[in-house]
Amino acid sequence: MKNLNMLKYLKNIFVIISIGFAIWMLFFDANSLLIHNELNNEISDLEDEKTYYSKEITKDKKAIKSLSTDEGIERIAREKYYMKKENEDIYIIEYEDSLKLIAHDE
Repeated sequence: MKNLNMLKYLKNIFVIISIGFAIWMLFFDANSLLIHNELNNEISDLEDEKTYYSKEITKDKKAIKSLSTDEGIERIAREKYYMKKENEDIYIIEYEDSLKLIAHDE
């Protein structure tokens, strides 16, 4: 008896069209559920990138602020470019580990 009632509803043209429309909207349409899922994943990835880059921006702003002082400029000149003051000697100490890394980079 239940199967007959179910079959009766499935023969109704409005039910068939509604089921077809629901299937179309869920899977095949340009605004389907699958595409919405992909777009939501992309949005979350972009928000993660946004937070990462905002943290990097704040870190770079701190670095720029520290480099804008005379002490910061002097520190970078000494560390990266091996500059020195007059009447000052600089000794560069390289460890074996750093020499191996330089050899592999070249």
